Amino acid sequence: MNLSFFDQFTSPHLLGIPLILLSMLLPALLLPSPDNRWITNRLSTLQSWLLHLITKQLMMPLNKKGHKWALILTSLMALLLMTNLLGLLPYTFTPTTQLSMNMALAFPLWLATLLTGLQNQPTISLGHLLPKGTPTPLIPALIMIETTSLLIRPLALGVRLTANLTAGHLLIQLISTATTVLLPIMPAVSILTTLILLLLTILEVAVAMIQAYVFVLLLSLYLQENI
Repeated sequence: MNLSFFDQFTSPHLLGIPLILLSMLLPALLLPSPDNRWITNRLSTLQSWLLHLITKQLMMPLNKKGHKWALILTSLMALLLMTNLLGLLPYTFTPTTQLSMNMALAFPLWLATLLTGLQNQPTISLGHLLPKGTPTPLIPALIMIETTSLLIRPLALGVRLTANLTAGHLLIQLISTATTVLLPIMPAVSILTTLILLLLTILEVAVAMIQAYVFVLLLSLYLQENI
C-alpha cells in the first residue's frame, strides 16, 4: 500500500516509449498559434495578456542587458506553469515531480548565467566569492563557503520544485484515499475530509503557480548578479 502512493511519480510507458516526452510537449499545444490577425479569440487575448504580465514581472529586476533573456525566461515560465497545472488533473503525469527533469532545466540555465558573468565582468563575478571587508584569517573559509553556496544553486532550484510538487501530490492522494475508505464507515468524517481535500486542491493550484514563478524568478536574480 505504501509503495502504491509513489506509483504516480513513475513515468508511464506505452510500447516501450516513455510518455513523459508527450506530457512535456502537451503544454506547447495550448499556446496560441501564429495568425494573420493579432487577436483571434478571447482565449488568445487571455493568453497574450498572461504572457505580457509574466514577461513584465520577470524583467522588472533586470537591466536592459538582461532583457535579451526575455524569451527564454518567459518560455520557461509558461512551460513550468502549464506542466504543473496539467499535472493536477486526474489520470495525468507531472514531469516536474522528477528531479532529473528539474535539474536538466536548472543546471544549464544557471551555468549560462554564471558563464555570462565570467565573460562580461570576471572581476565582479569572482568578487562575489569574497565579501568586502572580510578579515584576513577568514578569507579561505569564506571563499570555500561562498563557492559551495554558488555551486548548490542549481541543486536547490531542482530540489525545491520537486519537493513542493511531490509533497502536494502525496497529500492529495493520502486524503483522497482516506475519504474513500471512510465513506462507508463514517460518512460524516468522509464529508469533512472531502472539504479538506477541496481546500488542499486549491492550495496546490496556488503552489503550482508560485513554484513555477519562484524557479524562474531566482534564475533571473542569478542573471542580474552576473550582468
